[in-house]
Order: sequence, then C-alpha cells, then structure tokens
Amino acid sequence: MRRGRWADRRAGGDRGSASVWTAVAAAALCAVFLALLAMSQAVLARHRAGGAADLAALAAADHALLGPEAACGVARRVADAQRAAVVACEVTGGTAEVAAEAGAGPYTVRVRSRAGPASTAGTAVDAEFGPSGGVVGRGP
Repeated sequence: MRRGRWADRRAGGDRGSASVWTAVAAAALCAVFLALLAMSQAVLARHRAGGAADLAALAAADHALLGPEAACGVARRVADAQRAAVVACEVTGGTAEVAAEAGAGPYTVRVRSRAGPASTAGTAVDAEFGPSGGVVGRGP
C-alpha cells in the first residue's frame, strides 16, 4: 500500500518552521532598529536646537550693547553655524531671549533660551525668593 501525502507531513511536522521563525525574528529586529533610528533622530534634533538656542542667546546677550538688530544678527549667524535657524529674537537691556529651530529626519524642534547678566535685582525673582535667592518669609 502506498503512503498518502498526509502521512509524510505527520512524520516531519516541523519541517521548515526554522525558516518561519528566522523571518519573524528578522522582522522584529528590523522594527526595533527603525524605532531606535526614529528616536535617535528626535533626540538629535532636540540637542541640536537646544545647543543652537543656548549659543545664540549667549552671543546676542554678549552683543546687546550694539543694539537689538546687531545682537539678533549675531545670534542668527551663530545658529546658522549650528545648522539651526533663529525663529524669534528679543533683546531687552543686557538680556537676550532666542528661539531656535532645528531638524533631523522628519522631526523639527523649537527651543527657547535666555541669556543675560547674573544679577536679578528688581525683578519678579526678588519678589518671591529675595535678593539672595532664598525663600522670603519662611523661618528656619
């Protein structure tokens, strides 16, 4: 009597399953790699924008005595060197506030940064924390 084709399959029921498991594992590794790639591009964009905003704000504050237009021009040149763009720049006295935007892959991030003198005399910070930086009105 001849063996049927179903009898052959029962004898070697796991034949070819290693190929399926290998394909599933490869697909899972590709998905993890793509997720890591996307996350790293988002982190890169955030760091690039943050660094550019910080450096541009420092440069604008350093050149604040030349006037707001000159200080913001310096901030734009610094941000351009960091592969970012200044989207907002405001110089008041010796304090500069800059918003920079940078991108990596499909992500674009905007970050604000402020730079100026360390003295906060006469500002809202003094009203809450006092001139020395401590909390006002609380005992030991």
